[in-house]
Parts: sequence; structure tokens; C-alpha cells
Amino acid sequence: MNQNPKAVYFDGIAWKWDSWENQAALGIKLAAGLEELGVGDSETVLDIGCGTGNLTRALLARLSAAGRIVAIDISPQMIELARGKISDPRVEWQVMDARSLPWTDGSFDRVICYSVWPHFDDHAAVANELGRVLKPGGRLHVWHLAGRKFINEIHASAGEAVRHDILPPVGETAALLTQFGFQVTTAVEDEEHYLVTGVKQVR
Repeated sequence: MNQNPKAVYFDGIAWKWDSWENQAALGIKLAAGLEELGVGDSETVLDIGCGTGNLTRALLARLSAAGRIVAIDISPQMIELARGKISDPRVEWQVMDARSLPWTDGSFDRVICYSVWPHFDDHAAVANELGRVLKPGGRLHVWHLAGRKFINEIHASAGEAVRHDILPPVGETAALLTQFGFQVTTAVEDEEHYLVTGVKQVR
């Protein structure tokens, strides 16, 4: 079976991922961001493209004993490193593609795509599937703690597997989410921030 080239790419850089950013400073930014997003302490959250678990760790600090996180990534090495960093019964780790999820409709209160949206080959399929697993009124966040221009420049100079992974303008992402039954409540970007939030509408 052919391996996903992006999974192979991220497996190859997993061991040095955390060295590329000051982890203490990142933790502070993530905590502040989760406060701004209004994450509740008893929510069930799906962390898409969890990498080495940095957002997962920030979520755990915010959630109570009743909270739960499912953290997925296409890279087995990223998941292995995340498991090694974080041992908490509130987290379920899975190697998985976001286009095909095993959970029933309405399983999650919130889905966060942190620093992963450009790497999806089919944004429409992902948006459709994430909308399916969200509860009515649940929130989907497409979130980066860096500007779009910077992110796209990084990818353009990276490995072949991700060289063409582009983060689109927030207007394009917002329009896509609207097509799949979300009411977009936030669509902002600047040199250090990118956030599109969609609320799943009751049908």
C-alpha cells in the first residue's frame, strides 16, 4: 500500500518539530487563544492535525475532568511523540485522515484545525465531514498563530509534499464553510493571526 507523501514528510520532521518554536511562549499564546475562542471546561473537542500535541496540552489545561479530546494526525510519528509528552485519560490519540472519520453525527462540541488547514488536499470534503461530526451549534475553528503570507512562504520553501499547500484568504475559507452549513462568526487575518470560526446551523 502506498504511503501518503504528506504523512511520510511529517514523520520525517516530527522529532525536530518542537525545537522550531519556543514552547513556553507558544503555550501562553495557545491558552490566550482558547480563552478568546470560549472553549468550555466540559466540552468534547476534536483536535485535527494535532502534531506533537501542543494544542492538546493547552486544551487539557482548560478542560475539567468532564472534558474530552480526540486528537488525530496523519503522521504516526507525530502521534507517537504526542503520546510520549502527554499522558492523560481525557485524550484519545488516533492516526487518521480528516476526510473520513469514524464517529457518529454530532459527536463533538468543537473542532479545531490548528496549523493544518493548508495541508488538506480537499478542503470541501474536510469541511463536510467536520460539519457532520459537530453537534448543531458546535464550532469549527480554522486557526493559525502566524500570518498567511508567512505560512505560505514557509510551505513554498519546504519539502515537495507540502510545497503547494496554500492557506487561502479568510474570505475564501469563510465562503467554503458557509457552503457546508456553517454560519461564519469570525473571519480575521493579519501578519500574526488567522482565524475563521463557523457555527454549525440546525437543519
